[in-house]
Amino acid sequence: MCAAKFQKKKVWVWTEKKEVMTAAVERGWNTFIFPHHFRELAADWSSIALLYPLFIEEGGLFDGEHKKIAAFFEISSPEQLEKLQPLDEQADNVVINLLDWQVIPAENIVAAIQGTQKTVFAVSKTSSEAQTFFEALEQGLGGVVLKTEDVESIFELKDYLERRNEEGSVLELTKARVTNVEMVGMGDRVCVDICSIMKPGEGLLVGSFARGLFLVHSECLESNYISSRPFRVNAGPVHAYVAIPGGKTSYLSELKAGKEVIVVDENGRQRIAIVGRVKIETRQLILVEAKRDEDKETSYSILLQNAETVALVSSPGDGNQRRAIPVTSLKLGDEILLRVQGGARHTGIEIQEFILEK
Repeated sequence: MCAAKFQKKKVWVWTEKKEVMTAAVERGWNTFIFPHHFRELAADWSSIALLYPLFIEEGGLFDGEHKKIAAFFEISSPEQLEKLQPLDEQADNVVINLLDWQVIPAENIVAAIQGTQKTVFAVSKTSSEAQTFFEALEQGLGGVVLKTEDVESIFELKDYLERRNEEGSVLELTKARVTNVEMVGMGDRVCVDICSIMKPGEGLLVGSFARGLFLVHSECLESNYISSRPFRVNAGPVHAYVAIPGGKTSYLSELKAGKEVIVVDENGRQRIAIVGRVKIETRQLILVEAKRDEDKETSYSILLQNAETVALVSSPGDGNQRRAIPVTSLKLGDEILLRVQGGARHTGIEIQEFILEK
């Protein structure tokens, strides 16, 4: 099942530490919250960076000209939350400071404000708390106020948002023709079970070389031999690369429960999924090689288990009605989909250098 597109989220910062302020500004976050008696600190920071300071006073957040920018509520019990009426506020933003976060689940906050057109922020003390507020009940809150004196929290939250903002964006996939299908013997292959359902046309990008990743179909299709498993991709041997968020790759052998991978469909739409389990077993393997029509010199390859449930995603259009071609049915000339990218990698990150792989 395709996850809802991750909406753009807002981050305001509440800190007294200059290093945290600098890190936030460098990452594009320039709205800062100060207690009303910290105006001197706000003025000092504004002299060295472009800030938008807001001050807590009189039940709200006010800018330097005393215009109310956000309502401000401190909530310490579920009963107080139930009585919250953000719709009555004239400000476009609402900030909720949960004094006892463990008592009031993030889902309760999201449920309480559903239907409002206002941007609702929750005060979060760590990046993991912020992530919880952004993801609760799928849609999450529109923003967080990150209250921290830890620079790492700024780095972690920015990295999380950048990865999540990739969701729904389109990767360029290209057609390639199968040039070789060959039995090669036994090897340790990896089944990747994710914590969400994949639909027809979706799978993982996997390949023997990072320069070209094949779209390996999930096991969501019915088979004569085994029940469908729409959470699984029989992805290939332990040495293969698999696409993960941030434009990076990982070895299949490195995946484990809690890691993230990118699920891609035949049109290149991508979403992030959590790995729930990885199974490594010894199975018979098939080598598949392919080339693009526009580049006859470069060959791309992948090894896959010799099984009817293992398939590559075929190229849509041109009268092709098959979304997936089982490796047991692959023929020379069949068109499949590739993600072509830079081949040189260092710890999964693409780098610019000469590399020869074969």
